[in-house]
Amino acid sequence: MSDNIIVACPSCHKKNRVATDKPRSEAKCGTCKAPLFTGKAFAVNADEFRLHRDSDLPLVVDFWASWCGPCKQFAPIFEQVAQQYAEKARFVKVSTETEPHLAQHFMIRSIPTLMVVKNGQEVARQAGAMGPAQLVQWLNQHL
Repeated sequence: MSDNIIVACPSCHKKNRVATDKPRSEAKCGTCKAPLFTGKAFAVNADEFRLHRDSDLPLVVDFWASWCGPCKQFAPIFEQVAQQYAEKARFVKVSTETEPHLAQHFMIRSIPTLMVVKNGQEVARQAGAMGPAQLVQWLNQHL
């Protein structure tokens, strides 16, 4: 009998049960049929954040704002590294402009701020943009 993990769909945010003994590249959402492991970062609102936070995959969260120059420079790096961790973690973006209460809840004081959430709990935080190698090194320490 195979073990399962629960993951939220990056498209419709519905929770799905995925067998751990099957290739994750083949996993599709039971509701919208979209691939569950895309390797792409995606924006979430507060409700969607909670659904992904409560799933079995760790979350890598980028708190950002559209007016922030360093945030704009860091965005392609975040996307690039998300591809490398497609089956290990979810990469989500939270706009501090559209979700100020979520940023306030996590006491985000500067942007960009990165956070790793495992089992619903924050386990690591890093303020400021990083290069791809620095981000990979930081993620390898905390995922």
